[in-house]
Amino acid sequence: MSKDPKAMFSIGYGLYVLTSKDEKDSGCIVNAVMQLTSSPEQVAVAVNKSGYTHDLIVRSGKLNINVLSAEAPFSLFERFGFQSGRTVDKFDGFDFWRTENGLTALTGEFCNSVISLEVKQSIDMGTHTLFIGQVTESAVLMSRPSMTYAYYHANVKPKPETKKKGWVCKICGYVYEGETLPEDFVCPWCKHPASDFEPIK
Repeated sequence: MSKDPKAMFSIGYGLYVLTSKDEKDSGCIVNAVMQLTSSPEQVAVAVNKSGYTHDLIVRSGKLNINVLSAEAPFSLFERFGFQSGRTVDKFDGFDFWRTENGLTALTGEFCNSVISLEVKQSIDMGTHTLFIGQVTESAVLMSRPSMTYAYYHANVKPKPETKKKGWVCKICGYVYEGETLPEDFVCPWCKHPASDFEPIK
């Protein structure tokens, strides 16, 4: 049996905004979050090493998980997923509050709960770091359903314009115009490789 990368999309995922802070606040979109234990409450989060929020978590040892609701608009994913906190202030003009650990948290408009973690262990996973944290604070902000990866792809992520010839990123929807996609191409929005692109039909 060969490997079909689309099989990975069958795994159930949620979508979250991670926030952390050192010299400044920042946040990023992630989909790999899992509760490991209930006593004590421990959660694992995988974060891409190339992101600025990753560096803030490494330096501060703390993070917030903002669980997105199904009402979260694409503009929220653009804000936290398609630009770098190294060059922009992702919270400029954005409504937020602070948890007891001093980190930013999203309001209840598009976030149904917030979980604060203190990092207890970090595991090098190649492109990502797996942070294992103990819950220090948590709150339910509203009772709306959580955003799933499948729902995001079906209902939130814009569909590519079919008139264009090129390749579309299956993760974020970025369109590369051209007949051939370079093998070493990296999506400028979500930083995924050429293997996560498919031709526009």
